[in-house]
Parts: sequence; C-alpha cells; structure tokens
Amino acid sequence: MHPPSLQLLRALRTSVFPNTARATTQLCASLHRSPCPPFKISPLPLRHSSNNAHRPTRMIPRAHPAKPRSHDRGPPSKEDTQTDFAALNVLGNIPAPTTAVDACLDSGFHLDNGVKITGGDGVLLVGGEAFAWKPWAGKEGGRDTMVNKKGQFEVDEQVWGILGLVWPRPDMLIIGMGASVFPLSPETRRQINSLGVRVEVLDTRNAAAQFNLLATERGVSEIAAAMIPIGWKGR
Repeated sequence: MHPPSLQLLRALRTSVFPNTARATTQLCASLHRSPCPPFKISPLPLRHSSNNAHRPTRMIPRAHPAKPRSHDRGPPSKEDTQTDFAALNVLGNIPAPTTAVDACLDSGFHLDNGVKITGGDGVLLVGGEAFAWKPWAGKEGGRDTMVNKKGQFEVDEQVWGILGLVWPRPDMLIIGMGASVFPLSPETRRQINSLGVRVEVLDTRNAAAQFNLLATERGVSEIAAAMIPIGWKGR
C-alpha cells in the first residue's frame, strides 16, 4: 500500500476536483488518517584501514603557485608615443635669463652672459641688467652698517634707487644676505614695499638659485635680485 501522500498525488493527476475547498478537505483528511512515516537518517559507516587504524590522517598542503621570476608586466612596448619621464623638462625649451647666476664666489659673482663681478662687490639684477651693488657703503662708509643693533638687515633708502627708476617695476625682489640670513628691519621693508615690490630674504646661494628659477619661469622683468658675496665680512 502506498503512502497517503503518494495516493493523493496520483488522485490529483487522474481526477479534477470541482472546487478548491473540496480539494483542501480531501487533502487534510488523507493526511490526518495516515501520516507520513518519519524519515530515518543513518550515519555513514567509518572506514578504517587495518594498517592505519590508529595513525592520524596526514593533511597534504595545497601547492602554492610558483612566484614570478620577474616583475615585468609583459613585453616592452614598441609604440613611438611613449613618454620618457626621465627626460621630461618643463623649462627645457625656455631660454635662461641673460643675467642668470652661474657661480657665487667669496668675492663676487659670475653670470651666464660672461659678466664677472669681482673685488668684493655685490650685484643687483634688475630688468635683465646687472649692476655692481655696495649697500654697506651707505652709512658713514662702514662695512658693518648693514646689520643694526637688533640684528636686523637695515640699509639706506638710496641703495634701492634703481628699483624706483625702472618701469614696469619688478613684482618681487630676492635679497641674498651672504652666508647667513638676517631679518629685515621694519624700515627697510617699508622702503621696498613703498615701491610696490614684494621681498624675500635668503642666503646668497639659495637666493641665486631662486632667482634663476623664477626669472626663467616669469621673466627678468618680474623678478629682481640684490645679493651680497658669500665671503663678505664687515669691518
């Protein structure tokens, strides 16, 4: 005898109930009279070898993929449009200013246009021209007058006379103060700012490098420099 559930499935395939309520009633009655037998789950028998009954199972590790011999991502590209970043130079096609500083000496400067300023003089670079500059001779002819009693860089207003004559005036003045850097006195800063020029103070070596870079990017009409030799010593 088949289980009631199987009889019900066969009845559904061979007959059509007149309505849904009747089908539901017969289904409940059939399940109530003969419930389905419970399922029985039997565990699978454990298989042991007679020789390895008491020996633990050895786990075989998973084989790892071989490491690549190189980090190359593939064959070299043969395209002609590759960018050589090692040779990339943004300012390569821009000519250097004629007053760029080639060398800073203890007693002067060498410029890339062949001009050599020696004898312990400083240099003032304005508008693509180079001028000998002696700011320490402004007060009583003393060489130690550039630094005041407060340790500030302070010179007479007349040393900036060329900045007042050129037009258009440069946007920035870079001051190289020799081997050391001193803060600008409020009076000297006021003198330069009154001409509509910003000011930046550095030691002479860094001032020369900064001038070469900015003058190449923005032009000699925008950037000026006033530098003291790195070997200058006051008396």
